[in-house]
Amino acid sequence: MSDARILFGFHAVLSRLRQHGASVQEILIDRDRMDARMKDLLKMAEAAGVRTMEVERSRLDGMAGMNGRHQGVIARVVDTPIPYKDIHDILESDLTEPPFFLILDGVEDPHNLGACLRVADAMGVHAVIAPKDRAVGLNATVRKVACGAAETVPFIAVTNLARTIRELKEAGVFVIGTTMDAPSTLINTKLDGPIAIVLGAEGDGIRRLTAETCDALMTIPMYGSVESLNVSVASGICLYEARRQRSLLAV
Repeated sequence: MSDARILFGFHAVLSRLRQHGASVQEILIDRDRMDARMKDLLKMAEAAGVRTMEVERSRLDGMAGMNGRHQGVIARVVDTPIPYKDIHDILESDLTEPPFFLILDGVEDPHNLGACLRVADAMGVHAVIAPKDRAVGLNATVRKVACGAAETVPFIAVTNLARTIRELKEAGVFVIGTTMDAPSTLINTKLDGPIAIVLGAEGDGIRRLTAETCDALMTIPMYGSVESLNVSVASGICLYEARRQRSLLAV
């Protein structure tokens, strides 16, 4: 069933206009902002046949909430759900390469989830999997940071992450967790087959049960004085290395 909601910020609204213009019901803009960026957005909205309405900034502030940086633009949209309900839908679809998943174990920061989705889209990940509890879902901030990736990468929230990992393993997917003290490193880990890379929450890393359920563990080699990386940065490094290896295999 369709889900009516709002998007805020130029990146999120422009991405939705480009990718799914028909899903945008209307766009509300700050009546006091009419710079070049806003004019470009209005032209795109007009070309897509989307109604725009000038309103007071205070109205946009109220719609976006305390933490919403709307930049003077909010869109009302109606989503068409991505046609995947669970991992089996992905595994049974017509993939053109071995399955490639990103698993996020308890990421609670919406900015980090949005950034992870954006990286996942760029690296061709087939789905991002996360637990339903103690983790952020697809809220407006996540969608804004993701810059359209929340609408292109299937996001599958599961009740029991360990059970989902076991189901992936039974389907032939090699599940690799990331920890700071793993015996193997990203550089010498084979990532070119059916894989799922597991990254943990900010600060705590992946949970003990999650780590124990993985097929193997690896660490990102660090050459400076910093001991750990932000989860979205770590996902970028791991997914890029996986894509590099997969590209070599395809040559």
